[in-house]
Amino acid sequence: MISKIIAEEKVVKAKDLIYDAENIAIIAHSNPDGDAVGSALALYHFFFSIDKKTTVIFPDRYPAFLEWMPGANKSLIYTEQPEAVNAVFEKVELIICVDFNEPKRAGGLKDLIINSKAKKILIDHHPNPLLNNWDVVISYPQLGSTSEMVFRLICRMGYASDLNKYCAECIYTGMMTDTGKFTFNSNNPEIYYIISELIRKGINKDEIYHKVYNNYSANRMKLMGHLLANKMYIFKEHKTSLMILSLEDQEKYNFQIGDSEGFVNLPLSIDGVIFSAFLKEDKNRIKVSLRSQGLFPVNEICEKYFNGGGHLNAAGGEVSLSLEDTVKLFNNILPEYKDLLNK
Repeated sequence: MISKIIAEEKVVKAKDLIYDAENIAIIAHSNPDGDAVGSALALYHFFFSIDKKTTVIFPDRYPAFLEWMPGANKSLIYTEQPEAVNAVFEKVELIICVDFNEPKRAGGLKDLIINSKAKKILIDHHPNPLLNNWDVVISYPQLGSTSEMVFRLICRMGYASDLNKYCAECIYTGMMTDTGKFTFNSNNPEIYYIISELIRKGINKDEIYHKVYNNYSANRMKLMGHLLANKMYIFKEHKTSLMILSLEDQEKYNFQIGDSEGFVNLPLSIDGVIFSAFLKEDKNRIKVSLRSQGLFPVNEICEKYFNGGGHLNAAGGEVSLSLEDTVKLFNNILPEYKDLLNK
């Protein structure tokens, strides 16, 4: 059995809104990762099983290594299909936002979400959600993934038997990817009870691992080697690593969406490194990914300097600066945290 983490009144209200809605839209955050895609598609399959008309919408494209996920090819990508997405918003009665805690994390969908008269449910595990944007907020940062929360919500609403294999595969993928293959935020024994229930639904967890982590291109491997050898910088006095991916290197190695997934975690395996930063250059912005070990709060740094946020040990954001200026900004930030990094 698993504990009843989600408050009963939230379960009841969410169930009522779902029951009353004829047209449901599920929205994940921009640059969707495994947990965003997994939680969104898990809800899609669950709603299909209870005969609810549902559309999954991603602000932009998900990584290629998640294309195999059941239902992914039926989702809408706002940057590629804006007219189709706008048509959904004209009729939607219930919007469910997963794996983000404020509308701006939905990229180009931000204004559509805010201006929609539809009822709104938030399902998320990031700290400090903006509470005034949704009718129901189901937010529990102590959980390792939003996908785990989706499992708990489905079961609490009394639909455990309607959780099919496709739904279970999506939930497991989200749980696995958002805990670094169950290497962090995954010490709660209830996680493994949930996994056992997902296996009973028919998933092959070894096959899912292979599809996600053993399905990269040769160019990605070459790019990773290049960055580790030539674009990774270690600041020993700050126990920090910085890795930089420029547009030039992306072109050289035929970069595809998702090719840099996991790169930010690599330096944390270096003895003495507890803070890792990854800067990825885009046309008009620099995307920032931060990871840490122990109690070093990378979410605070993202909120303060990089227009983002996240968890204690994993956060992201972006800035409208040049790559050179972003590197300077990062270097100027480090002394502020030297004492904390060396505690």
